[in-house]
Amino acid sequence: IFGVDVKRFVNCRFSMTFWMLAGIGYLAADLQQNGNEGNWESIKPGLFFTALSQFIYLVKFFKWEIGYMRSIDIIVDRAGFYETWGCLVWVPSVYTLHTRSIVNAAPQHTWYSAGIIFLVGTVGGVLLNFWADSQRQWFREADGNITIWGQKAKAVRCKYVVHNSATGKLEARESLLLASGFWGAARHFQYL
Repeated sequence: IFGVDVKRFVNCRFSMTFWMLAGIGYLAADLQQNGNEGNWESIKPGLFFTALSQFIYLVKFFKWEIGYMRSIDIIVDRAGFYETWGCLVWVPSVYTLHTRSIVNAAPQHTWYSAGIIFLVGTVGGVLLNFWADSQRQWFREADGNITIWGQKAKAVRCKYVVHNSATGKLEARESLLLASGFWGAARHFQYL
């Protein structure tokens, strides 16, 4: 609309930016609610690490936004009700729910226990997520001609159809799907 990519604006600019700012806002709300404005030593460890984990994940998202925009579900989904409602309502309300609820909860973790959970869950999770996404990106850039985990990458060439909003016509496209590395392992998690 008027030269603006509505899907990208709603998804990446509004939704993800709100999610990032919400964590910071809930930290401030906790400090204000408990009458400890400016006293960072009184912050709840669980709330701090929860907000920090979301912040780190979203920094990764913004750093690698083009990879996200090149994923099949984002390419194929148009900026319809489902996509837009999810980004304007679901992400801001549900993805921030646990952080919002910690503001009103009594502290349940020490700095040590919250830090261990953060290191294992966030640092490990975000690094694995970034590594998996990088495997897919390298795979597509090399047109499938790479090795992953010491073996030639397995590829699935698939065809799909997208609506070209400029011409109003359907266009056939082809994508290369990775079936090795983390992406190959993820297909079989239900069997573990």
